[in-house]
Amino acid sequence: MFQQRRRNVQGLFVCAVLLAALLGAGGCRDEGGSAPATGTETTVRETTAQETIPQPVVEDLAVAPESERVDLASPTFSDPTSVDNPLFPVSSQASVLLLGQVDGEAFRTEVTLLPETRIIEWQGQQVETLVSQYVAYLDGRIHEVAYDFYAQDDTGAVWYFGEDVFNFKDGLIADTHGTWIAGKDGPAAMIMPADPQVGDVYRPENIPGFVFEEVTVKSVGETLEGPLGPVEGGLAIEELHMDGSTEGKTFGPGYGEFFTGGGGDVEALALAVPTDAISEPTPAELVTLESGAADVFDAAQSKDWSAAQTTVETMTAAWETVRAGEVPDRLEPQMTRALDALADGVGSRKASVARQAAIDVARWSLDLQLRHRPVTEVDLARFDLWAAQMLVDAAARDAAAVNGDFFNLDYIRDRIQPSLDEADRSRLNLELEELNGAVADEDLAAVAEAAQQLRETLAGFTLAS
Repeated sequence: MFQQRRRNVQGLFVCAVLLAALLGAGGCRDEGGSAPATGTETTVRETTAQETIPQPVVEDLAVAPESERVDLASPTFSDPTSVDNPLFPVSSQASVLLLGQVDGEAFRTEVTLLPETRIIEWQGQQVETLVSQYVAYLDGRIHEVAYDFYAQDDTGAVWYFGEDVFNFKDGLIADTHGTWIAGKDGPAAMIMPADPQVGDVYRPENIPGFVFEEVTVKSVGETLEGPLGPVEGGLAIEELHMDGSTEGKTFGPGYGEFFTGGGGDVEALALAVPTDAISEPTPAELVTLESGAADVFDAAQSKDWSAAQTTVETMTAAWETVRAGEVPDRLEPQMTRALDALADGVGSRKASVARQAAIDVARWSLDLQLRHRPVTEVDLARFDLWAAQMLVDAAARDAAAVNGDFFNLDYIRDRIQPSLDEADRSRLNLELEELNGAVADEDLAAVAEAAQQLRETLAGFTLAS
């Protein structure tokens, strides 16, 4: 949860290939990573109304009385991966983008539902859970990755079955603090009631001394400021943490977590698909922004500043057309600032600045294109941008940034790999393995060569529809 996603981290490098092994290429797995037996994937345990979940002792914290709790009855799970609770609709959320700030720095999160599931054993049940990938960036660099496990019970309440967490510092995995799995480390925890009411209390994380949150519902039926206009039926809660601090959150129908704020930090929803998706084709102007950014990236490398300047002018005109229409509120200022930085970089003829700004413009353009294009297409283009970022960072002799770039490639691979045919998948994994070797050796010349080869390979990929 958000409070747990702000840790100061330190430690040593762990090879990225270990991360891929945690989830594998697909299919259901139990908490040990092995494939489940064939047959029924979720065993429904017979339960009575009197059965309750044993509660851990909470010391030195003013928690709510059990009479206010709505998460004490033991749930059953007949169809756990159909998570359609409107305030936490995980199974229908292909991609969610949140923006904000943490400790005064820009904070960005990409949340993606992965195609595989995971089997977790809890209270005698083999529960099949959805796997949601959370990737957080602080000041443009990888900060935290978590694989979250969710299931919906037979009443419509959503339960949190744990998370695999990787915290980063200077491009390396520093620790896995915050990792917990239901049944091993503590109980599964309700993250959204079926029909929340004012005064309801529940715990999205319930392992005191390690991960703990207690929620009190403050209001329902709120009108929220959505990406493209008002969103009715919002939920407002207050979340109590183990240190006694609280923060407010809102949730929106069709969106899930909408806004989190506490201590000056903010994480706010910017766009979600398919909720904000439309059937119209990608506007030509957004294509111009993406292709123009690629042209400026190349022109800055060859120092063809005249061509770069002309392209920036074309891109600026395209953006003025786009912003005159319907643009998500939190994305409009991001693109405007990125284009200004690109114009400054080209105007000052600073190749490194211009190339970085071109990547940033392309990234915001892809975010805007999420409304129009399949998510896997956008993620493939994001993958290419991280390979381009690796070229910039290798040229700057920034080994730590290059390490982080590789991890980004590895995590986005989780999203795009199922949509590749077998030949492309094998080629992608082979080239990433070669790139990983160059990164581990800190051979930045070899890194740049392998990253460029990877970009050329990606250009020939075709994703399954």
